[in-house]
Amino acid sequence: MSTAIIDARGWQNCFDLRTGDEAEIVGPVCEMVKAVLAGHPYPGDTDFTSNRWVTDTALDLIGRYEPRFVFLTYAQQYFSGRYESMAEGARKDMISRAFGEVERFADASGFAPIIVGTGDMTPVTGIVDLTGLEGLAICTHWSTRYTGLFDATKKDLAFLEGHPGIEGYMPWSEVLSTFGETDRKDARLPEYLLMSRKGYAFRTVGILMKVPVMIPSTNYHIPVYAPGSDAMNITGIRGLIEESLHENKTALIVMEGVGCDDFLWPYRSFGNGKDWFYYEPSEAQYMTITSGRHRFIDFPSGNKYFDVDDRRRDYPFSGIFKSAPQGSFADTFPGKSIAVGNKSMFMHMVTGVDISVECFARNLYNQGTMAVVRRENKV
Repeated sequence: MSTAIIDARGWQNCFDLRTGDEAEIVGPVCEMVKAVLAGHPYPGDTDFTSNRWVTDTALDLIGRYEPRFVFLTYAQQYFSGRYESMAEGARKDMISRAFGEVERFADASGFAPIIVGTGDMTPVTGIVDLTGLEGLAICTHWSTRYTGLFDATKKDLAFLEGHPGIEGYMPWSEVLSTFGETDRKDARLPEYLLMSRKGYAFRTVGILMKVPVMIPSTNYHIPVYAPGSDAMNITGIRGLIEESLHENKTALIVMEGVGCDDFLWPYRSFGNGKDWFYYEPSEAQYMTITSGRHRFIDFPSGNKYFDVDDRRRDYPFSGIFKSAPQGSFADTFPGKSIAVGNKSMFMHMVTGVDISVECFARNLYNQGTMAVVRRENKV
């Protein structure tokens, strides 16, 4: 059983991760994790100390658990840049501080870093409002590039063809031909996948977040710091981790909202997708990195409200996830592994590590921290 430990600034409780039921959990690993959570309250997604929290928490957990593989995400610059207007100089300073935290972690821990930027950001130039369609368009709060469309009419398709913010739309059959069939049987998939142009964000039913000021750009390529690497695509990052671990304790570090334009370390440009498709910062991008194969088809935009039976869902603390994804590198890694990140509530699902610590935040609202203990018997 995987255990979730939630710390809401002074209040802690344990739960069965799958069912969400309270659980009486005792043992040295869980007690150690509780101490880490108590010592590192989360400052908030856009707080300037958010990235410092990642470094401090990771170093504390490393000192107590002694892992060989670490997965970190630094995301404060992504959240702040997305929703806060700032001068270019202020943004560059914010990204410089983020890389300063990476350097501090590497120096203090001795881990060999592999650093991945999720892609450049670009100012919003327009909103594609799809709430007036006769069919139903749905995307997640964080997707601006892709939206699923159900029950489209001829009038809807004519609207899409004439909209300056829409690059195109694709029948789902063509999506399947690019990525292959999905094992998901629990949801109705959209008939069309809509794609926005650079600088445009979708407005659809159920989007409650405020309008962003910056969104992911057209990131067909992303920067990767991996000395000696000859890989060329995001699917090759898993192999880099495996190769590094032959000789070094290794940290995979994801820099959210940072692309080739702002990456401060030497890098190679990696393909960030396949054919016509590129990843946004998302569960699918993380799962592709950790599994070494494309996972967009398993986590597509636009189907989250069409579950066949949602009366009793599993994994209530895990965002969109209703089952634990398989295939992450750390799922089968024999050594100890941890993850720490401030990209909200999916680190524990996409990394496959023994212990994960993440901010327990929904739509920028800070509810504390959550740790998930998947394994307690490694020595």
